[in-house]
Amino acid sequence: MNYKESLKYIEDTHKFGIRLGLDSTGKLLELLGNPQENLKVVHVAGTNGKGSVCSFIANILKEEGYKVGLYTSPYLETFTERIRVNGENIPEEDVARIITIIKDKIEIMINEGYSAPTEFEIVTAMAFYYYNEQNMDYVVLEVGLGGRYDSTNVIKTPLVSVVVSISLDHIGVLGDTIGKIAYEKAGIIKENGAAIVYKQVKEAEDVIKQVCKEKNAEYIEVNFNDIEIKKSDIYSQVYNCTVMGEKFDNLEIRLIGEHQINNSIVALNVIKFLRDNKNIKVSNESIEKGLLNTKWPGRIEKIKDKPMFIIDGAHNEDGAKSLAKALEKNFPDKKLTMLIGMLADKDVDSVLKILMPKFNKVITTTPANDRAISCEELKNKISKYIEDVTAIENIEEAVKYTLDNAKEDDVIISAGSLYMIGTVRTLVNEKELVI
Repeated sequence: MNYKESLKYIEDTHKFGIRLGLDSTGKLLELLGNPQENLKVVHVAGTNGKGSVCSFIANILKEEGYKVGLYTSPYLETFTERIRVNGENIPEEDVARIITIIKDKIEIMINEGYSAPTEFEIVTAMAFYYYNEQNMDYVVLEVGLGGRYDSTNVIKTPLVSVVVSISLDHIGVLGDTIGKIAYEKAGIIKENGAAIVYKQVKEAEDVIKQVCKEKNAEYIEVNFNDIEIKKSDIYSQVYNCTVMGEKFDNLEIRLIGEHQINNSIVALNVIKFLRDNKNIKVSNESIEKGLLNTKWPGRIEKIKDKPMFIIDGAHNEDGAKSLAKALEKNFPDKKLTMLIGMLADKDVDSVLKILMPKFNKVITTTPANDRAISCEELKNKISKYIEDVTAIENIEEAVKYTLDNAKEDDVIISAGSLYMIGTVRTLVNEKELVI
């Protein structure tokens, strides 16, 4: 198979949907020689901030000179973003080569009576196979959905398990309470291991502590009390903090929003744990450079000036709160325009209730996803908050309309779905659309 054929093969498995469980992944990896067993993994679960935390950790380790794999999902613009080594996407020819190998193994599985793997199971297996081939020093692994039955959870002994901020998401799959969702996320915590945990609401905290107790795992709660923010604007943030007893001064990150300071401190806790408990050498200089050089596209990311155009993946209540807070801080007197598209299985009403009062004008569009809410239905929901709402189904036409009707000093925010903002990012960066 070539690259296009391999992507088509992966996409065709989409019909198998989401299947929680490790049997299929385990069998596929067994046929591939269990490459995951040779990897040193930092495993990260949670609802909001997983990708940012993973990126901070990977960049700090890379600055120290290690060869670091970073596995994340979904992708914004190109499929190969999901599997990276020291910031470089997996080459297309390696995707084609490995998927050809995997396809043969899947045929063996099916002949033996196993279910065909899902899209995420195949991509996860490809990542493990590639990272093993590349002789990684470390792999930073983001959970896809949940944790306990997520296909990444075939990792038996991670260096450390990390649970970031938890909120209601995927309630049809993971459960309808914070406690149930926390239990699924805490499933990545291993017997006699260690868990670094974002400060959670009590319901989630109690569940995670109980899981740690049952598994005799160390529970390490991230402390956000010792933070002094010295600068925070749309370009960067500078702060002092104390992490596990060590003081860090004048740390700078380019990710925007105070929640990203919290995410960077989660990453700092992970690095400190690895340094102090796993004898992994990481200098303070590497920490400073790694934090500063971390980019995480699609998270309150400025992609254009005049008019200023910002994209953000806010698609649930916590994400919407973080975006709203950043807008209040950075654009208190600006007229704001929103370009929004969402998936119907998200908490659409909660997101709209938080964000819509911040905007003067809204354009709705329909993400290219079979779970998308239509732009017309979204418009109807938004109309109870503001009058100036325009529905344009095609994303390219919606982006062009938004830019054509903006003044140089306007601020445009595109949010609601990672599946959409990646397309928006590509379109805005294409010269023929940029005014």
